[in-house]
Amino acid sequence: MGNRSWIVAAVATAGVVVGAALYIDELETGHTYIDVEATVSPSPPAEDWCVGTLPSPEDGDAPEDTPLYRTLDRIDKLAAGEYADVYTGMGVDEDAHAADVWRIPGHDFDTAACDAAEKGVKLRLHPADVDRRTLDALAERISEDMTRWDGTFQLREVGVDERGFVHVGVDDPGTAAPLIEKAFGARYIKVEYVDQAYAAEG
Repeated sequence: MGNRSWIVAAVATAGVVVGAALYIDELETGHTYIDVEATVSPSPPAEDWCVGTLPSPEDGDAPEDTPLYRTLDRIDKLAAGEYADVYTGMGVDEDAHAADVWRIPGHDFDTAACDAAEKGVKLRLHPADVDRRTLDALAERISEDMTRWDGTFQLREVGVDERGFVHVGVDDPGTAAPLIEKAFGARYIKVEYVDQAYAAEG
């Protein structure tokens, strides 16, 4: 259920914990790749929504073996397959027993996603204008050489936000934003201040 991925500078030895589950994999570049599988999202207004009707099997013992998480898993598979060109991202609202799904609007994906939702699970469908693969590729380009800006500003993290943009965390947004936008374009990029991450003491 990969909905947001983060690439954190090597100096930031602690991961960026955004949601309930993490998958951490050390890249050959020395950066840390963090895939947040269950980002807790706010409940923004959605122009389209549906409530699942798919019968649910009995919940298993695992914390994520529930109607909501089984639904997310099915949508994730749709997004990785035939609907990769319209899927943007997904977030979890456990309190509302719902998921927020950003996508390039289209009947086929919306129908498939709603058909994949188990009984009682609400999907809030939000419009986007870019697919996840495009955002992943842009994030990868920005993070390929995270030290290239040393001496000008510090690039601290790069991540794909499920709402349809690449988040770029820096120490000095005023200096960084025009340089990053000149190098990679302004579209789909959001430059913001973030604190330096430090490893927790064991």
